[in-house]
Amino acid sequence: MMQRDALTYRRILLKLSGEALAGNGGAGIDPDKAAYIAQRVHEVYELGMQVAIVIGGGNLWRGEPAARLGMDRSTADHMGMIATVMNGLALQDAIERLGIVTRVQTAVEMNSVAEPYIRLRAIRHLEKGRVVILSGGIGSPYFTTDSAAALRASEIHADVIVKATKVDGVYAADPMQEPDAQRYERLRHQDVLDQQLRVMDTTAFTLCQENNMPIIVLNFWNPADLVKALQGDSSVGTLICD
Repeated sequence: MMQRDALTYRRILLKLSGEALAGNGGAGIDPDKAAYIAQRVHEVYELGMQVAIVIGGGNLWRGEPAARLGMDRSTADHMGMIATVMNGLALQDAIERLGIVTRVQTAVEMNSVAEPYIRLRAIRHLEKGRVVILSGGIGSPYFTTDSAAALRASEIHADVIVKATKVDGVYAADPMQEPDAQRYERLRHQDVLDQQLRVMDTTAFTLCQENNMPIIVLNFWNPADLVKALQGDSSVGTLICD
């Protein structure tokens, strides 16, 4: 089995879409999905890695479609930020049921339900073996949760961002339309830009490139793939690293 270059992933940031928590129809919060995510986090935690999580809010609210229908974009985006806090609290509950102390921090202050995001406090939680869920985006409208993941990963000195998707890595073409499309085992950041491959939004991906932040794209719904990828198994996912 081919192995990627040896990398020590001491601290990871897991980026999840809000749809990862969604029930039937792609909306709401499904407790079974939350339990599945918590189990995958538990497996990584048991490897001795520090885990931070950024989760979107698309299962509860989407700002861009509302803005296209006439809602003020800032208002729509702030509602989306609050949705990510709701998802973070649901995920915190599921993870703590497995015996892992978890903290939710948010860039949108709501002190009665979550801690405010403070970079050094987040790092301290991770060093103490707590999972940290970083919600509320970056606290400003017009930025996606991909951008929040890229920024927070850099701020907390994560070793890698794991982009959880429904597809086993980055492909040369849409594998749903072209079943024979090539899956890349490894790419450079510039390769992704040159080939216009869809990994993150441009703002988020450029931030990762500028900070030389590795990204692993994988199918989160294959239960074993997360651990395999973090252990360097190149048969799953795509590693983007310079």
